[in-house]
Amino acid sequence: MELLDRIEAHVRRHELIEPGGEVICLVSGGADSTCLWHALRALGYRVAALHVNHGRRGGESDGDARFCRERLGADVVDASSSPLQGNEEAALRELRYSLTAGRGLRATGHTASDQVETLLYRLAASGSTRGIKVRREDGVVRPLLGVWREETEAYCRGHGLEFRVDSSNRDTLRGLIREELVPLLRRLHPAAEQNLVRLVDERPRLPRGMEETLLDLLSSRDGSKSVDLGSGLKATREYDRISLGQGPVRWGPWTIEASAPHLEVRGRRPGDRLAGRRRKLQDVFVDAKVPRAERDSWPVVVSGKEVVAVPGIVEDARVRVSRA
Repeated sequence: MELLDRIEAHVRRHELIEPGGEVICLVSGGADSTCLWHALRALGYRVAALHVNHGRRGGESDGDARFCRERLGADVVDASSSPLQGNEEAALRELRYSLTAGRGLRATGHTASDQVETLLYRLAASGSTRGIKVRREDGVVRPLLGVWREETEAYCRGHGLEFRVDSSNRDTLRGLIREELVPLLRRLHPAAEQNLVRLVDERPRLPRGMEETLLDLLSSRDGSKSVDLGSGLKATREYDRISLGQGPVRWGPWTIEASAPHLEVRGRRPGDRLAGRRRKLQDVFVDAKVPRAERDSWPVVVSGKEVVAVPGIVEDARVRVSRA
């Protein structure tokens, strides 16, 4: 698919810009934002440009502002006297968003390459796989998140578009990741960047403790198992399916509910015996004339390693069973 088609498909899939709608591109003069400005115009959107001049690189910053004004028709906001607090990269980014708030829908040139760099930084700094959002809460959108940096540069060259190069990029944390870490990952695996992008999940995240509990549940080898997620919420895995709730466990045609804690439902295992008895579970199935082909799919209720109930065969006062 051509680059413009991919950008349009991304915009439509995430409903970032109304068809033919107005959008302001926040441009720096670099290849990414220059590509963004040109591509959205080519796709029929009504595009304006805006550049925030932070003035951090003296004459080079003034040159970027002049380039954006003359080549991209950008309005220029002077932010050279604005104070910054905390991490400079993050502070400059948030300042750019705050100074341009109220000007309508804004788009930035963040790419899949930026997504990889952000993900690697957050993995190292906080253990988070949270990436760049396709749409921020304040309405800033990212139409190029499905495009790689090499592609934006190739697009600019292919369309005869000049672009600026920020000489300070190498001195930033993002530059460190870009220049040193990403090349090492490519040596480990040629698809490392694409695989990292797959880690990013735009859906709302669960609390970390709950996520870890659910991951443990998914990795269990038990046919069925339930875990407590807190606040009275329970998760139950039945082979390849997890159900959440406060009620009974559903296993095939069976509905099983326990009045006592620490009881679990699972499939049979070799050596299973009835609790407090020497009788083997295998003998229970034989005596009940359960066909051999059905035994592995039959649920059992256990306390620890002991079987306390077998639905339809062995009852227990703490377990209530019904069958559809």
